[in-house]
Amino acid sequence: MVSLSESSLRFQDVFDAPDPLYAHSRLAAIYDVVEGERDDLGTYLDIVDEFGAEFVLDVGCGTGSLAVLLAESGRTVVGVDPAEASLAVARAKHSGVTWVHGDATVVGALGVDLATMTANVAQVFRTDAAWEATLAGIRAALRPGGHLVFETRRPECRAWEQWDGVTTVDVPGIGRVEHRREVTEVRLPLVSFRETFRFADGAVVASESTLRFRDRDEIEASLVATGYDLVDVRDAADRPGREFVVIAQRR
Repeated sequence: MVSLSESSLRFQDVFDAPDPLYAHSRLAAIYDVVEGERDDLGTYLDIVDEFGAEFVLDVGCGTGSLAVLLAESGRTVVGVDPAEASLAVARAKHSGVTWVHGDATVVGALGVDLATMTANVAQVFRTDAAWEATLAGIRAALRPGGHLVFETRRPECRAWEQWDGVTTVDVPGIGRVEHRREVTEVRLPLVSFRETFRFADGAVVASESTLRFRDRDEIEASLVATGYDLVDVRDAADRPGREFVVIAQRR
């Protein structure tokens, strides 16, 4: 297992508490089924191969989907997430990953080859302070010349206009779960929405979330200010034209 050093900046100091979607035990248990096939992860696996990364940090690892795939390929992996309920699901999947409760500010100088932030992770940092602390924490964890890869939605595509809706999924061992999503406020660069889950036993659990939409210039400026060089901005294979896939290198 990987040895972790302690950071003087704790994640409680600058970050919001994780949304119930990730931190509530009932929601964490159904998250993988609700999300469905993770077609987005192939992009990250390809980039890890491209850079020959053997030691990877997955920031905001959630239930461990990418971290487990990386570990099964023989790589050394650290997964960090502030939601303990999600980490409990991840730990049950693979014991060979070092699972850490917290965020990028707590892992210290690991010397990883590459760090990832998949899905919405880069957008959950609403304030400049939280975003910059995350980038700085990841930079500290990277070896010199190591890479950071993350995705973020392109603001001009206005993805939130397609978010409202209701679906029903069958979760093995739990039963049918109704999932309702509705946008509650658009005040750019922030978009807030509510997800409500109704379980077969009558229980209802709701989660309030807010994401920040950053344009390409803002992303690049924040990377440069925190000690990175921008290497490339690519398209997301699973959502062409709608997201940036950003690759940066520790300066």
